[in-house]
Amino acid sequence: MDRTRTWVICVALAASSTVAWTAGKGDAAKGKEVFQQCAVCHNADSEDKKMGPGLKGLFKHDKLTNGKKPTDANVRAKIDEGGNGMPAYKDMLSDQEKDDLLAYLKTL
Repeated sequence: MDRTRTWVICVALAASSTVAWTAGKGDAAKGKEVFQQCAVCHNADSEDKKMGPGLKGLFKHDKLTNGKKPTDANVRAKIDEGGNGMPAYKDMLSDQEKDDLLAYLKTL
């Protein structure tokens, strides 16, 4: 009985850790679709400024325009909060859409 219970708990923990490990992973193809609303102001294929900065190579840069390092958390915070003319997308995009968008931005 105890071995069975222990085994069931171990399987449940392993399964939940797998779910946690894959959580937050975005789909770049879907993120490209989400980016269409960003493309009005941002170039995806160059660093040239449109209304907002060009996003090509965003995650390869030393810093964002706000001086922060281009990490998932910092880029997501910028998407959520907006600023400098960019609207806040915190309530406009779902968490999954933001994950997808981040995955796409990493491909630029």
